[in-house]
Amino acid sequence: MATITFEEMKKKTWEAADILRGSISSADYKDYILGMLFLKRLSDVFEEEAERVERETGDHDLAWNDPDEHLYYLPEGCLWKDIQKLTQKIGDSLNTITQKIEDQNPVMEKVLGNIDFNSYKLGDLKQRDTNLSALIRNFSAIPMRNADLESPDMLGDVYMYLIERFADDGGKKGGEFFTPYQVADLLARILDPKEGMRIHDPCCGSGGAVIQCARLVKEEGGNPANLTLTGQEKNIGTWGLCKMNMLLHGYIDADIRAGDTIREPQFLLDNHLMQFDRVISNPPFSLDKWGQEMAEKDPFGRFGYGIPPATKGDWAFVLHMINILNEIGKLAVIVPHGVLFRGGAEGRIRTNVLKDDLVEAVIGLAPNLFFGTSIPAGVLIVNKDKPAERKEKVLFIEASAEFLEGKNQNCLRREDVEKIVTAYRDYQDIEKLCRVVPMEEIAENDYNLNITRYVDTTPEEEVVDVAAVARELHDLRERRAVVEAEMDRYLDELGYTGRSA
Repeated sequence: MATITFEEMKKKTWEAADILRGSISSADYKDYILGMLFLKRLSDVFEEEAERVERETGDHDLAWNDPDEHLYYLPEGCLWKDIQKLTQKIGDSLNTITQKIEDQNPVMEKVLGNIDFNSYKLGDLKQRDTNLSALIRNFSAIPMRNADLESPDMLGDVYMYLIERFADDGGKKGGEFFTPYQVADLLARILDPKEGMRIHDPCCGSGGAVIQCARLVKEEGGNPANLTLTGQEKNIGTWGLCKMNMLLHGYIDADIRAGDTIREPQFLLDNHLMQFDRVISNPPFSLDKWGQEMAEKDPFGRFGYGIPPATKGDWAFVLHMINILNEIGKLAVIVPHGVLFRGGAEGRIRTNVLKDDLVEAVIGLAPNLFFGTSIPAGVLIVNKDKPAERKEKVLFIEASAEFLEGKNQNCLRREDVEKIVTAYRDYQDIEKLCRVVPMEEIAENDYNLNITRYVDTTPEEEVVDVAAVARELHDLRERRAVVEAEMDRYLDELGYTGRSA
């Protein structure tokens, strides 16, 4: 029996978007499509497991009714074949089914229930039934058992593909839940996670950056099961996407919590902030009303370096991340360029962080890499365990020219990522690309981290050989004289002497 390839699965699942496109907002239809995909995958795997257990034991009741025999247990009436039978008030029935599945699987608590299949966003009752029936037919034609797939891990990657497409469709809103894969890959490679590490994203969106860290460990021969993967997300809908993403990738133990990272950090140990080996994040750019009103009395002491302005929360997130790093922790965070040079309260915070020698590198990225904004961004690397040879120094990498231009959005190529990561690891000067700058020089520049102050990327002026140019001019004049004489001869022969009669 032929298996479905990754490319085929991408095409088949994306066709579901065509069913809803035009009838509801692109920002909303992702929830229903991803929810349907998740339900179909759960059901197909449950049936596959049940059939295997029944073959091996000959016990039908054990195979289909014992939760201990399944990774996720689907109670009676909750299989895809039951969903296919729905014809009226489908949304209401789907909500009941998803609640039953959650009740049987605590790891899915509020994940499926977060999706309201009976929402007015799908139209009136008749339109809802029409749309949902079409989605059910679409996914019914896509087999999702492990035996059907080219690779059992494929569904997680298809899910990520769909999220990226939805982010592209969603414009500005897309940037709120998705970081481009290539950027997440760059951050993960810089952080170089290893087995046994605790990895955290306090603004995790749909979870791609944390998953990329696990993927990198696996690529390098490690076991991602030996990682502690955690994240926090304020938007409850996006939190649900992240939970599904983790489950589809097989990271059942990933701890993803909902809540406002600044106002209500969820990862605490004995009323103190939990500490992590690696922190990776793409927080919201220049967030207004981030929570300055509580910063002065912050119970976790995160704002000892200063309190950011009320209308720009960039440093609030960076300070939170610095405070959750353990003594050997490292942070890679996406920031708007203003974080590197703005004055006032932000300038004072930046100065204090630099004086404590926490910043290891600053990387300038290309413009238009992120959904929802065309402005260029940077990467701030903080390392609490700088090697001796990197102390009192900061590496500046000017990589804004390293990208592939796209029609609507630029992207980093694999070679761009490798070039930047190699420059970071080598930590040496490379003309027009990067420079290691001593802290004394940064202090002389009032602790301004604007990359162009330290890395000169202006093109070299071409050296002009005046003597060679003069010789070329002389040759051209001689050739012109020969051509003019030849033209005069032809004109004379034709009787056009050019002289007055």
